[in-house]
This record gives sequence, C-alpha cells and structure tokens, in this order.
Amino acid sequence: MGFKTGIVGMPNVGKSTLFNALTKTAAAQAANFPFCTIEPNTGVVSVPDARLDKLAAIATSKQILPAQMTFVDIAGLVKGASKGEGLGNQFLANIRECDAIAHVLRCFEDDDVTHVDGRVNPVEDAETIETELMLADLESIDKRLVNIVRKVRGGDKDAVDQERLMNAAKAALEDGKPARTVEIDADDKKTWDGLQLLTSKAVLFVCNVEEENAAEGNAHSAAVAKMAEEQGAASVVISAAIEEEISQLDAEEAEMFLEEMGLHEAGLDRLIKAGYGLLHLQTYFTVGPKEARAWTIHEGTSAPQAAGVIHGDFERGFIRAETIAYGDFIAFDGEQGAKEAGKMRSEGKTYIVKDGDVMHFLFNT
Repeated sequence: MGFKTGIVGMPNVGKSTLFNALTKTAAAQAANFPFCTIEPNTGVVSVPDARLDKLAAIATSKQILPAQMTFVDIAGLVKGASKGEGLGNQFLANIRECDAIAHVLRCFEDDDVTHVDGRVNPVEDAETIETELMLADLESIDKRLVNIVRKVRGGDKDAVDQERLMNAAKAALEDGKPARTVEIDADDKKTWDGLQLLTSKAVLFVCNVEEENAAEGNAHSAAVAKMAEEQGAASVVISAAIEEEISQLDAEEAEMFLEEMGLHEAGLDRLIKAGYGLLHLQTYFTVGPKEARAWTIHEGTSAPQAAGVIHGDFERGFIRAETIAYGDFIAFDGEQGAKEAGKMRSEGKTYIVKDGDVMHFLFNT
C-alpha cells in the first residue's frame, strides 16, 4: 500500500510549486492569484530508499520497484470555506479522501507574492484552516446524528457506535480541539475512520521558506515548530523554490546543488520520512533476480497481513514467511549467505514485521 497526502493551505503559499517539484511535473499551474488550482491535481511519486538499491545490486535484480506515495494538490482554502466561501465545499470533499494532510504554510517574505490577508503569519494561517475544518466537521456530525436517530432507537449496533464516537468528536470540536485529539480504542478504529472527519487526519506542517533559509529555517518556521510540538504534530522546513529547481536536475547535479545549499537531503526525502512517521508506516522488501521491491505497511502489521499487501491470496493461504533482516542480507551478501549464517528465520502467523525485513512468503493456493 501507499498512502494519499493532500497538500492544503491558504492561497499563494507555494502548494502547487511544491506539488510540481514533488511529482517532477508541471501538471499543477502555479500562479500568483487565489484559486489557481480548481480541480485537484494528483501525482504518484516513488519513495526514495537507498536500501532498495543495495538489495537489488546484491541480488542482481533486473527491475527495481520502489514504494509509492500519492500527493493531491488541493486548492487554497480561505476563511469561510466551511460555508462555501472561495470554492470551499468542493475542496473539503477532496480532503476527506486523503489519509493525511500536508499543510503548507507561508514562512517567506516576498512583496511580489500576494497574501490574501495582507500579512505573513503562518501560525494564524494554520489556525484559520484548522477552524474551517473544525466547523465543517461540526456541521457534518450534526447532520449525521439527525440521520441515524431512528437506527439508534432501534438498537442498531453500528449506529449506536457511530453516535457514541460522533458525540465524542463533537465534544472535542466544541471545546476548540480537532477530532484527532480524541482517544480511540482499537475496536473503534474502523468505525472512527469511516466517519471521515477532516480534523481526524494526521497533519504535517510544511514550512515554505526562502532559499537562503532552507537549511536552518527562520523565525516563522520556528513559530510553526513550536505550535506543532504543542499539538503533538510534526513539521518540516522546505523551500519549494529549491525543490522545483532540484526536480529539473539529474541525480549527480541535484547532489551537487544540495551540497552548495548546505542541505543533506532533498525536501521530498524529509517530507516522506516525516509522513511515514506521522502515519506510523514502515517498509519491507521482496528481493529476487526478477525484481527488488519495497512494500509499505503500518507498524504492527503481522506477516499474513503484510503478505496480503501483495495479493489477497497470499494472506488467505499464508503458511510461513522466510525472513532476513536488512542488515543481515547486506552483511552476508544476500539470501544464500544469510541462510548459511543462520540468519534466515521461518516466521509464522503471529510474527510482527519489522522495518527493513526481506521476506519470501509461502502460501497455499
């Protein structure tokens, strides 16, 4: 599985520029006016992982297939979006379909780029967007509570569970807190996710800074980092302008450019790592002469569930998983060497897959 991240923010904060850079396309028109993006642009990008290249080299794999991540460039939200201001209703619906939100905040000063409120204050921008999402959630909850009254009175278990969770979310929202602050039991997670509340989405604040501040950030990004820490969220500093420039270079040129800018890695890498951490994702590998491939799973995924990411039949007919830790695969020069060194393990249905595991599944058809 991959995951879908919606890029949101106020107009003119650099969302489309960042999207273009991340997807290495010019699919999103970048312009200095609000609502430049009307229909959401979607781009699928490969998740960079140096481990995959090393595994493929040892196994002499003919094909390398990285994990993938989907970005959705959603148009700029403004105050009143929850009531349909700007093009609010359409964009709020686009956010519901995403697993997480990358909230791009303007942390750069530039008199040539208009701000809809005539000032640069990323913390206030974040609060404006959060408020609109919270208002939209409250409206949605109120409508749903009315619609399920009859089922609740009839004792429908699903409806009763939904009502209980919606009331918990409503209490948090009315207290000025997003739905993601509500503690949910594991047994309720499926029902909770089904509510598709906007403020239940994991949020990553993306601080778009000037080129000269890409390495260390600035006062604006520091304020955002403080806000994110207080909320238990994550933040990352990126210069969308630099990322767009890097996207036009080959690998060697990009590496030299990053060194000149004092950056250790591209913003895409930092963004994906932060996103993985935010959603508690990890990677396992399948490696052979035909292909080396990375697969994305949630932390805590069992071996049969991990097999099911490849194909449902693998999970249904799961027998066992031959497993080698990434470090052992590298240290002992591949599967055979690891096997001879006693580093290949046979894991059953209860095994919880670890990040970097190299796996081969045996199953009944």
